[in-house]
Amino acid sequence: MRLASPSPFIPTPVAHAVSIALFAAAMGFANAAGAQNAAVEPASAPAALKASPRLAEQVPGEPGSEGPTFVFGERLSGRTELETVIDGNAEVRRGDAAIRADHIEYSQSEDLLKASGNVRINKAGNRFEGPELQLQLDRFEGFFTQPRYRFLANGGNGEAARVDFIDDRHMTALQVTYTTCERGNEASWEPAWVLSASRVDFDFEREVGVATNAVVRFKKVPILAFPKISFPLTDTRKSGLLPPTLNIGSTSGVEVRQPYYFDIAPNRDATLSPAIMTKRGIDIAGEARYLEPTYRGELRGNYLPNDRLRGRDRWSYGLLHNGTLDSRIDAVGTLGLALNLNRVSDNDYWRDLPASGLPTAQRLFQQDASLSWGRGYFSTQARALKFQTLQDIDAPIVPPYDRLPQLSAAYTRVDAPLGSLGSGFDWSLEGDFTRFSADSSLTKQPNSERTVTRAKLARPWLFPAGFITPRLQLHATQYRFDAPLQGGSASASRVLPTFSLDTGLQFERSASVFGRSLTQTLEPRAFYVSTPYRDQSRLPNYDSGETSFNFASLFTENAFVGDDRIADANLLTFGASSRLLEPSTGAEAARLEVAQRVRFADQRVTLPGGQPISERFSDFLVGSSINWDPQWRFGSTVQYNPKTSQFDRYSFGARYNPGNYRTVSAALRRQRGVSENFDVGWQWPINNFWGDKGRDLGPGRGQGPGGNYAVGRLNYSLLEKKFVDSILGVEYDGCCWIGRVVLQRSQNNILATGSGAANTQILFQLELVGFSRLGSSPLQTLRANVPRYQFLREKTESPSRFTTYD
Repeated sequence: MRLASPSPFIPTPVAHAVSIALFAAAMGFANAAGAQNAAVEPASAPAALKASPRLAEQVPGEPGSEGPTFVFGERLSGRTELETVIDGNAEVRRGDAAIRADHIEYSQSEDLLKASGNVRINKAGNRFEGPELQLQLDRFEGFFTQPRYRFLANGGNGEAARVDFIDDRHMTALQVTYTTCERGNEASWEPAWVLSASRVDFDFEREVGVATNAVVRFKKVPILAFPKISFPLTDTRKSGLLPPTLNIGSTSGVEVRQPYYFDIAPNRDATLSPAIMTKRGIDIAGEARYLEPTYRGELRGNYLPNDRLRGRDRWSYGLLHNGTLDSRIDAVGTLGLALNLNRVSDNDYWRDLPASGLPTAQRLFQQDASLSWGRGYFSTQARALKFQTLQDIDAPIVPPYDRLPQLSAAYTRVDAPLGSLGSGFDWSLEGDFTRFSADSSLTKQPNSERTVTRAKLARPWLFPAGFITPRLQLHATQYRFDAPLQGGSASASRVLPTFSLDTGLQFERSASVFGRSLTQTLEPRAFYVSTPYRDQSRLPNYDSGETSFNFASLFTENAFVGDDRIADANLLTFGASSRLLEPSTGAEAARLEVAQRVRFADQRVTLPGGQPISERFSDFLVGSSINWDPQWRFGSTVQYNPKTSQFDRYSFGARYNPGNYRTVSAALRRQRGVSENFDVGWQWPINNFWGDKGRDLGPGRGQGPGGNYAVGRLNYSLLEKKFVDSILGVEYDGCCWIGRVVLQRSQNNILATGSGAANTQILFQLELVGFSRLGSSPLQTLRANVPRYQFLREKTESPSRFTTYD
């Protein structure tokens, strides 16, 4: 505890404090006297001291019982058990409250403290200054005339004609101003933004303020007015207005959206976002979120009545839910429910409303519901999947198949015994029944019921230097068609076995690279697959597709995903990787991996319209990543075709991230004959270019007032010689306010949408820090598109009350 400065006739601060405390006890400060009496009573047990690494943020005890009261001053006088008067640098301290003034009077009978002349209160870090105070100490009830105040949690400050303290957690201010702009020393200082109100009720228990007859001014210009409005007093979630968004787009015109956030409960919230669009009308959008220990979900939707562009109502909705219902009875098992429901009003929705939170070229919306149950080794699932396909007359697309229904079950054992063969086996039995349906005039094949049965058996052997895993699979499929195939059959079946052998070794050694001690690994791997040929050319294709050529797919049994095509195979995949690891942490500093597949016979099974594969050697795949320095990261993947001596596909990427709010990433991606794109994204303080390095205040706090930040991402097509997607933005940190301007231009994919037209929009945002805190459209756009983008303001740990300790 800091003691008061010694008066001229007291030799030391300690003697001063002790003498004043004893005098206060004699004059009738109840808590001080109680402390003295307790000191002279004989102790029944030795006092137990509890070690603490820091001072307590919360003073123990109920209001009015925070411990002894300490008084300081140059002159003390009064009457025992009645009153105490302190003059000259007067100070009274109790618990987490400290009161200072030129003159303090305390009436014990009324528990009333009166202070005048340069009165200052520090209550748990919240500070008040003014000419006159009356306060009942035990209840912390009273009033303060013409105070200036500053709150610890968010730096909110202002002035009031009067403040009425209701208790230590509630107060009311009259004719009040409020801002989070830090007060300057100059007499001409004015906040960049300020809320003026006839009354503000501050509730520190709920961490919210409620203003009556409020007007918000920015740079002295009124921008918002409310008969009543609530706002947060900390960075925690609170109901209230979010930053408004101004969006200028080529489709909807000028759009002004004003979200309102509802903090329903710690695990539930909602946002309502009405908007006015000059070309469309009034749009009402909203979302709600919930989070429970065993389930979570999100509901969103929007409604645009009588859209002037189309002359009809427009709407969309989406529901995402995932959860389980755990039973305390093991015999019952676990029941799970998953929902992913999405739908829009019409076929033109994707084209007309690109800013509705949906991808610009999205033309498929799924309604997917599944109910699962599991107990022990057994699990089952019932699923219904239906697609809404937004068709375009100029560019129709083939819709995917609905699954109404899909029923599946599985029995899986891991490291289990298998009869007389002993233990250590992994085996499973799986079954699936699916009813596929779609518009046959577009799919050009009949709808069907398909039953799939799979049996798998594997025996892994694991040892410190490697592993070996033989695996046997049996795949049986039965079809019943709604209409006969070209050969006249209304059903079909197929049974195929597959054998695979997966082996790998791991070697390690100590290595020194550029003077750095590391552990180097060498991990060769070989994977053999054998599947006999079955003619599947007459079977329809409902869910199969080619796997991507990557390191994961090279070490799988089937060259196709789905169950309608099982590739014949007699092939061997060789691969090897080498890593450099930090010995103490295992962190990967560098990696190099290579893989190639050797085919001993042609692959004759193809997708409809595909060609058999006769090359004995597949493309050669090389991948690498380097994380040598935390600030730098490099990665690459190269697919080389030895037959044509060309690179069929490659990607190179790099990222430089030297600190908070400084990140630049670039990538070059090419798929021969299909696409070739260069992508660059960044967030960087512009002030750095003229020598202002700012301050490293940590994540979520920016780099100090006056900072300008450039943000953006550009995706350039080298084949088309144009920008495909562009985002350019500027952010300004005014300390207590943040301004953002973001230009977004998205180029529609002509193959996916039938139109190569671009959609352009400009997003504006003014964020009043501490008043309108949560996200909006520009922030969502930047976070989704700029790699490692950081908010200039993010929720941080609440400051200690000792930050402003007096």
